[in-house]
Amino acid sequence: MSDELKRDILEYMETHNTMTLATCQGGSPWAATVFFASDGFRLYFFSAPDSRHSQNLAANPQVAVTIQEDYHDWREIKGIQLEGKVAAVDSLLEKGKAMVAYTRKYPEIIKIFTSPSSGALYQAFLKVKFYCVMPERIFYIDNKQGLGKRREIIVKDEG
Repeated sequence: MSDELKRDILEYMETHNTMTLATCQGGSPWAATVFFASDGFRLYFFSAPDSRHSQNLAANPQVAVTIQEDYHDWREIKGIQLEGKVAAVDSLLEKGKAMVAYTRKYPEIIKIFTSPSSGALYQAFLKVKFYCVMPERIFYIDNKQGLGKRREIIVKDEG
């Protein structure tokens, strides 16, 4: 993979806050928008285990993700499409990586969610679970380089 493409993708991930997560279970697709934080190409998000997308992930870890802005001019469209797998973050080491990524990106939000004085927000945070999207293929779209211009990278497991 080219260093320029890798840099473009990582920078785009670092400067955007939400991703659309597409899941599927039993032939029924579902999409949900979630906040995320990245560590390299890995994307961490947290969600309630009883949410529809979390239930879908428990049955089928294969996902598609998009990260983009709402553009008014199609010639300006830029964004990321990826496919990969999601795993619940269970190990202490991986939970630590997820918390570091989130704290780096959203320092104020983490303070609110992890402070017992936050009341309902703290109680809600205790019920969520961290998940990690591990991309296998990433497409970087940039219409400024040409209509429908997509560059692809295959991601090897970052361990």
